[in-house]
Amino acid sequence: MRNRIKETCRLILAAGILNSAAVLAQIPSAPPPSNAGTYPLDQVHRGLRGVAYTVFEGTQPEAMDVEILGVLTAALGPGKDMILARLHGTKPEYTGVVAGMSGSPVYIEGKLLGALSYRIGEFSKEPIAGITPIGQMLEVRDDSSAPRTAGTSPVAASQGFRPIETPLVLSGFGPEAVKLWQDRFAGTSLMPVAGVGGGASAQPQPEPLIPGSAVSALLVRGDLQIAATCTVTYVDKDQLLACGHPITQFGAVSMPMTKALVLATLPSPLNAFKIVNTTETVGSFTDDRHSAIRGVFHQQARMVPVTVAIRGVDLPHSLHFEVIDQPQITPSALMVSVYQALLDSNRIGGDTSFHIRGNVDLDGYPPVPLDSWIAPGESLPANLSAALMVGERFTRIYSNSTRQARIRGVTLDVEAVPERRTLQLEGANTSTQEVHAGETITVEATVRPYQGPARNIRIPVALPVSLPNGLMRLLVSDGAALDRITQPTRMGARPLDMNGTIAQIQGIRANDRLYVTLLAPGAQALLEGRTLPELPMSMANVLEPLRTSQEMTLNGESAIPVTSVAVDAVLSGQQVISLRID
Repeated sequence: MRNRIKETCRLILAAGILNSAAVLAQIPSAPPPSNAGTYPLDQVHRGLRGVAYTVFEGTQPEAMDVEILGVLTAALGPGKDMILARLHGTKPEYTGVVAGMSGSPVYIEGKLLGALSYRIGEFSKEPIAGITPIGQMLEVRDDSSAPRTAGTSPVAASQGFRPIETPLVLSGFGPEAVKLWQDRFAGTSLMPVAGVGGGASAQPQPEPLIPGSAVSALLVRGDLQIAATCTVTYVDKDQLLACGHPITQFGAVSMPMTKALVLATLPSPLNAFKIVNTTETVGSFTDDRHSAIRGVFHQQARMVPVTVAIRGVDLPHSLHFEVIDQPQITPSALMVSVYQALLDSNRIGGDTSFHIRGNVDLDGYPPVPLDSWIAPGESLPANLSAALMVGERFTRIYSNSTRQARIRGVTLDVEAVPERRTLQLEGANTSTQEVHAGETITVEATVRPYQGPARNIRIPVALPVSLPNGLMRLLVSDGAALDRITQPTRMGARPLDMNGTIAQIQGIRANDRLYVTLLAPGAQALLEGRTLPELPMSMANVLEPLRTSQEMTLNGESAIPVTSVAVDAVLSGQQVISLRID
């Protein structure tokens, strides 16, 4: 009896293998064209057999046998079904469902059913995938204003499904920069699945994009590159659809669209993925929606050119790259790229300081200057602090809600100094606290360099002739302390317009100077990014409605800058001296 059961199992297994082999033998070597028709979703049922195509190596899509397991109703949202399938064949059974496979077209009887787009969990032992029906993807082609539901639907997530990862390859980036990218985009689909891949090839790729081809979207291109790769599902003469799920979830986008060469497919029980080089640019992705991304051939994407020139090292060099013009990505992509540029030198060590000068150029406005010294701190290295500073200044301009002008480019000139160039203000005093209006007094400040002896700085200060009698304070400080007084944070205030934002950036004090400021009785207003000290009470009363509407901040003490001196280092600290005006 036991032998009979064993023989029956052997025959069943052999029959299954022969049946699978017979199915694979009948699969066409190339996918049908997109105009061959679509397979109706209402005719899909368990037991159907089909074929899917994806590139495992090179540029030629390879076939996989597909066994339909059924339809999951509303798995991708209200009215959005998902088809469940099992993949068969030597390669999918070896590699499983791999990152970069999303968008692989699935056909039944030569008609397009949809795209492989979802997987189950992390360690699934079987190549089981979810298929986005082609009807949902064609909505993106036919209506680019279609809803852009973000992420996986609750139904699919509750059943363990999530989008097949899109390999995001950062070419030219070191581990520190990749980690910064991961920190900035934690919780989104914009996460590197591997640090393996290459940049754009100089050689054109003659093979046309067809269903099953690999296709890439560029977030950064040039000397540095960030590229996300998935698979083409549908192609016509004007456009293509890919992925079967969103990459960025941002709806309307503008990202360069390139062909891609798959160098290898790496199997892994945790994270199988395709190793990819991008090749020639063929258009622009214009829509990133819930069911697909849409690319248009021969259309040019909007990009922001960036140049970073680095001096003060053994081999001065420049990096030239472009970042996509996308509010949710551009500031962080620029920041991570600048960080990498400041990592890319053997001479840049832990004690290196940077002097960064540059401009952000906008249509219709004068260049917005950037000028700051950055030195290593106790918690952050200088190159990371420099990247954060550039990102913060750029974000103020780029994310301004009133900005309509196109950003033409960003230029940065970086001088690297191989020392920790910092000064701490330890004390400040005057020879006398009894002074007269119009008198010139001397302020003596004590500063201490990093791991160096303290030194004194003598600063002549000419007091205004209009000072009233009485007590007055003198602030000796770094630029940041003075900025906090003259440009205080306005909680709940109305956002500045573009002119106010530019004025505010231009008003940021240099951090390599020591400032002396009179803190005098009298109203001071902050209006449209500009500071108005010693405001007459009559004028303050006139401006009172602006304070009520949160367009203005009014203080009872005026900060009157008197003088400043260069200290050639990043200064920190502040001291207050009390004076009596007689």
